[in-house]
Amino acid sequence: MNQSKVTVRYSKAFFNLAKEKKQLDTLRKDIELIYTLCNESADFRILLESPIVKTSQKTKLLKAIFEKKIAPLSLNFLELVTTNKREAQLAGICRNLLTLYRQEQGVKTALLTTAVDLDPALIADIQKKLEAQFQAQIELSQKVDPALVGGFILRVEDQQVDASIARQLQKVRETLLQSEIK
Repeated sequence: MNQSKVTVRYSKAFFNLAKEKKQLDTLRKDIELIYTLCNESADFRILLESPIVKTSQKTKLLKAIFEKKIAPLSLNFLELVTTNKREAQLAGICRNLLTLYRQEQGVKTALLTTAVDLDPALIADIQKKLEAQFQAQIELSQKVDPALVGGFILRVEDQQVDASIARQLQKVRETLLQSEIK
């Protein structure tokens, strides 16, 4: 089965169960912890993806790692994923679960890419303006890309505004090349 289909099915099933049991906030905290570990720990990813480590050993290790840190419902879900040999897709399942949670709560994600690191007060001001513009709670994250030279690229959900100097220079270059060809 396609990996994306697997991650969507598991995430929807777990999300609906957590919603039914009124544990969505607990789910979010647990899944953020697991997702962070999946992204930041190479050893954890190796454990999940290793064909050498038996399923029973993975289950014991996951229980030892998370037993006192996440809710029993989330721990049971991890055990189910591992028992069904889908632990390699755990990061994708977590990403989909967090997306479902944001949709349920009406939260939009935004990524602000700039050439230099911005002051936290400025980022907070931008977030407030975005929340007013979109009339929704905004989760704003920042990324620094020196290749932009200056300006910014703002992506909110599936909308993007590219006001970077690099893009403007590219437009000027394209215009000059077009006029030179004629």
